[in-house]
Amino acid sequence: MDKYLVFGNPIKQSRSPNIHRAFADSTNQLIEYDRQLSQVDQFENDVKAFFAQGGKGANVTAPFKEQALLLSDKLTDRAKLAEAVNTLSYIDGKIYGDNTDGIGLVQDLLRHNVVLKSSNILILGAGGAAKGVILPILEQEPVRVVIANRTVSKAEKICHQFDSFSDKKLHACGFDNLQDGRFDIIINATSASLSGQFPAIPSSNITDSTVCYDMVYGATLTPFLQWAEQQGAAKVIDGLGMLVGQAAESFNIWRKVNPDVESVLKTLRAEMSTAL
Repeated sequence: MDKYLVFGNPIKQSRSPNIHRAFADSTNQLIEYDRQLSQVDQFENDVKAFFAQGGKGANVTAPFKEQALLLSDKLTDRAKLAEAVNTLSYIDGKIYGDNTDGIGLVQDLLRHNVVLKSSNILILGAGGAAKGVILPILEQEPVRVVIANRTVSKAEKICHQFDSFSDKKLHACGFDNLQDGRFDIIINATSASLSGQFPAIPSSNITDSTVCYDMVYGATLTPFLQWAEQQGAAKVIDGLGMLVGQAAESFNIWRKVNPDVESVLKTLRAEMSTAL
């Protein structure tokens, strides 16, 4: 039976084993999928040991995505540009690194019937979460993507990194330079919601046709989505679908089959609701 793991620290909270086991059940794939706590100075050894013992693939969560990038023998374009890896595959003695976060986000937006083509998109934050989704978003052919960050130079750096892929569609600014902007889609790629906060952007950025997305998720709406709803946003979506979507892409990379996302999402939502 093929074996897979998710590495992280902490890792007890990871929903990946439940998600991948559900995918395996629905697609008749015989796999084992578990979680492993790894120490920062032991991650590389742990991954290599797992593959040496017959492991086929692994997911990687915080704080190891950058280490996974350095560990990989071969990288996809989206992993190189994101400068982070969340999916490892072991094939013929080589470690292949990929990043499925952006695909997970895009697929979740499309699942909610959000149109990305020719859209005007605002991404809040310029950290790893933002970098991981930019290439898949650009591939959907938006008309413009603005990266807003408290430190503008970080947003500008990302724009330069993706310059050859962006066709001049990427722009950088600070939160305080957004007064006159209106956007079709606003994506919160900051971690502010985890601490009960949200980025200080003008309410004028949101109209009654704006879709607001938060990469963070919970049993109730995140602070950013609560605020967006109060400003009259057309639709608010949290990041649970992105979590399941990136897992589905990893599963497809390993098993060459597309699992059903909807049924897993419903199960997770129900579990989160009963935990309230």
